[in-house]
Amino acid sequence: MAGSDDSMTKLDLYETYDGAVEGDMNVPGRPKTQILGEPGFNTLDEPIRVTVARDLKAVGVKFKHVLYPTEKKSLLKEWDLWGPLLLCTFMAMMLQGSESADDNDGGPEFAEVFVIVWIGAMVVTVNSKLLGGNISFFQSVCVLGYCLLPTTIALIVCRLILMTEQSYFLFTLRFFVTIIGFAWATFASVLFLGDSQPPGRKALAVYPIFLFYFIISWLVLSHTVE
Repeated sequence: MAGSDDSMTKLDLYETYDGAVEGDMNVPGRPKTQILGEPGFNTLDEPIRVTVARDLKAVGVKFKHVLYPTEKKSLLKEWDLWGPLLLCTFMAMMLQGSESADDNDGGPEFAEVFVIVWIGAMVVTVNSKLLGGNISFFQSVCVLGYCLLPTTIALIVCRLILMTEQSYFLFTLRFFVTIIGFAWATFASVLFLGDSQPPGRKALAVYPIFLFYFIISWLVLSHTVE
């Protein structure tokens, strides 16, 4: 009887496990159960425009949190690299047009932005991890990339200023716009990443972030001179 009970118990466990597996499958007409934080929807069954619209909305929400950084965990909950890719590509295209076609075709400037943004973000992230940061690699890259938004806005303003005849006042105006973008980007990124560092090593983690946005801001100020 004991052996029979054990067999029945194993059979019941097998049926229960098999039912749970089937419950996780996408079967038409059956609701999908949400287990271990998995999404309760299937993106394969929805139109492409709905998926794109949802992703763009998520990117817009993250941009809003960068401009008005009140929720420290907003960029860390669901990281993505769409926003950083859009900002990096846009900045590379804008900086590419800063040189005349006779002197340079703009290729190095385009590649330079990509190298500085992605390699720079990776170096800052590795430094943060070596210092004992409790944040994942892609979360850190996501935050650093999204926080390029103030610098990107400064680049747009500088390009608009360059459409007029240049003067000392306009150069000073571009300088202050770039400084504001640099300060806001640094402030937002430190606000998002500051709590992930040990208390005694925050200064060592902030310094590379400062250099990262300083170099990009220098590109914005110097490469927009016609």
